[in-house]
Amino acid sequence: MGLRLLMLGPPGAGKGTQAVQIARDHGVPKISTGDMLRDAVTSGSELGLQVKETVARGQLVSDDLIVELVRNRLTDDDARGGFVLDGFPRTVAQARALDGLLDGTALTVVEIRVPDEELVRRVRGRRICESCGTTVSAFDGEPSQAQACKVCGGRLVP
Repeated sequence: MGLRLLMLGPPGAGKGTQAVQIARDHGVPKISTGDMLRDAVTSGSELGLQVKETVARGQLVSDDLIVELVRNRLTDDDARGGFVLDGFPRTVAQARALDGLLDGTALTVVEIRVPDEELVRRVRGRRICESCGTTVSAFDGEPSQAQACKVCGGRLVP
């Protein structure tokens, strides 16, 4: 079995940034519940409509739905050789479900700790692409480049 890694830390700690690099270095997928939810909404699927309605009401997507998304994703061929989890689990119920999904196989856990002041600075500087959902920092590169997504060219919004 390849790398099975779980990235933990608060928003702005750098989990997603590190997860992308580690996944690339080890040839395994980065599995992000945030990415999966955005993809579901974009696809217009039944699940995507459920997610969109839930978020529009200002509610959190249920643990059951998140666990089902992850369960399905972990069975994809590219994840059989390992994976990097980013943004899952977020609750005790999700952690228990993950334990069941892994069925006793080893999982490496990395917790990223960052001082609160730095987290606030990073989160304030976040921009998200309206088109593809990519998150970037307004502090990276030239300020004039912080207007368009490097991935798809979409507009970046706070």
